[in-house]
Amino acid sequence: MFTGIIEALGRVERIEHDGGNIHFTIKSSISGELKIDQSIAHNGVCLTVVACNQQSHTVTAIQETLNKTDLGQWLEGSTINLERCVRVNDRLDGHVVQGHVDTTARCISKKEENGSWRFTFEHPIGQHFVTVEKGSITVNGTSLTVVDSTDSTFSVAIIPYTYEHTNFREIQTGSTVNLEFDIIGKYVAKLMKRD
Repeated sequence: MFTGIIEALGRVERIEHDGGNIHFTIKSSISGELKIDQSIAHNGVCLTVVACNQQSHTVTAIQETLNKTDLGQWLEGSTINLERCVRVNDRLDGHVVQGHVDTTARCISKKEENGSWRFTFEHPIGQHFVTVEKGSITVNGTSLTVVDSTDSTFSVAIIPYTYEHTNFREIQTGSTVNLEFDIIGKYVAKLMKRD
C-alpha cells in the first residue's frame, strides 16, 4: 500500500525488451536503500525490484501492466515519480493508494494560476472511473484532490512544492498519465450496481 506522497524522482537509464516484458533500470537517490523483492510505485504503478545497486534499481513490467499504464511510452531519460510502500506505523499523509493503475488519461489543459497550476485530464468513461469534487485521485502516483469533475474529465490544482518535486512540471497538454481512482469510490460504485 502507498499514500501518494512522492518520495523521490527517478530517471530511466536503460530499457530492455524481453519477450512481452520490459525491464526498466531507474537511477534515483533512494535506489541504494532498496532491496530485491521490494515493492515501489513508479508513476503510481506498483513494481517489484528485481536488481539494485547504490545508484539504480531495475523493475520488470509484464504485458498486463503495459496494457493498462503508460510504461510502454517511457523513454531513456524519462523522469519518474517514486514512492516506497507505507510502513504500518507511518502517517497516512495522502490517501490509500494500491499502486494498481486503473487506466491512463490525457492532459487536455495546463494553466498557470498566479503561482499554482491547474491541470485538466480526460479519461475513458467506465463504471469504476469515478471522481467527485474534493475527493481523492492518484495521478502518476501523486495523491491529489479533485477540483471539479464530469463523467470523463477532472481537474486538480498543483501547489509549487508538488510542481517542483514531482514530474508534473514535465506534463504538458497531450501528455499521458496513469490514474488510480479512489478505492472507496470504486467499492461504492460496485455496490451501487448490485441493486
